[in-house]
Amino acid sequence: MLSARAPLSVKNENSVSSKMDTMSLNKENTPPSLNTTRILASKTARKIFDDATPKAVKKSSEEEEEPLLKENPRRFVIFPIQYHDIWQMYKKAEASFWTAEEVDLSKDGQHWDSLKDEERYFISHVLAFFAASDGIANGTCNGVLLTNGCVSDQVERFTQEVQVTEARCFYGFQIAMENIHSEMYSLLINTYIKKPAEREYLFNAIETLPCVKKKADWAINWIGNQNRMRVVAFAAVEGIFFSGSFAAIFWLKKRGLMPGLTFSNELISRDEGLHCDFACLMFKHLVNKPSAETVTEIIRNAVEIEQEFLTEALPVKLIGMNCELMKQYIEFVADRLMLELGFTKIYRVENPFDFMENISLEGKTNFFEKRVGEYQRMGVMSGSTDNTFRLDADF
Repeated sequence: MLSARAPLSVKNENSVSSKMDTMSLNKENTPPSLNTTRILASKTARKIFDDATPKAVKKSSEEEEEPLLKENPRRFVIFPIQYHDIWQMYKKAEASFWTAEEVDLSKDGQHWDSLKDEERYFISHVLAFFAASDGIANGTCNGVLLTNGCVSDQVERFTQEVQVTEARCFYGFQIAMENIHSEMYSLLINTYIKKPAEREYLFNAIETLPCVKKKADWAINWIGNQNRMRVVAFAAVEGIFFSGSFAAIFWLKKRGLMPGLTFSNELISRDEGLHCDFACLMFKHLVNKPSAETVTEIIRNAVEIEQEFLTEALPVKLIGMNCELMKQYIEFVADRLMLELGFTKIYRVENPFDFMENISLEGKTNFFEKRVGEYQRMGVMSGSTDNTFRLDADF
């Protein structure tokens, strides 16, 4: 490959630079010191990127009716708030901010060594799924699927299309939190798995584990779908694809195992629950909603994939859980999601796991031992008068 500049110490009448000295610069003001190879390469690269950049597509009549998608000249300015319910969700997410450094993993090593081989296998592969999934979800938000890759693609897609500033604030924060989730899962794998080859295998779960790839493919498939369908699929990813795995980790907490893992699971499950709630809120703002039949089909499909994942591909019986009860729990979660979306239940089953009854609703952690999972940052959710000093306050 030719160098960018001809050597100054060598005189060559045929050199590219000497030829260019006699050439007039083109309209792009290409520097004369650049050789033709680089000029051609830059033009080719520009063409490739231009071809790869999505061209503006004329919106359908249904899309033009959607308030969330309408062009808004003030979309880069936050105030005045127009969608107060969406803004409150953003402030709730902001109040729940945390970092991976706040999770204490010092005791987990001893617990890990005491686990059975099948329990270690289950936990490591669930973490591999989680690590891959947050990326997917992160992608979807700006579009949502499974790791810093899948959910991410979907979040990015949504951010590009949704014109409501309040929603963009939430999606931006969601991407940041999905990055923290991915960091946390990677840190957990790094802490528990000592062999580099095994660690690499788990870090590349989307490619190395068929059961994880199947979930990722399902989520990614919805990134290019109609916006109203993608909102439902995003809610299914956040609300169903993580539900069984979260329950399995909480099962370990019930047994008093892996305090660092289970505490991070509390924080992450709370975040994902909020992301799912936000997807449902965005769905409620849609004018042209998909039919009940279409929504039911999407949810049923997600349930089948999650049930297969935790009862066949990576059966929860490895950690002593009942596979049939896990299937029922996933159906219970799906029914709850259907209600949030404004439709009737599909399965009509009860929650089989009592330890999941109030999860993420009430933090029962001893605050003096560690931070409670339902912690909120001071003042974020407060009103303008909440922090005012008063002499008539009730104590």
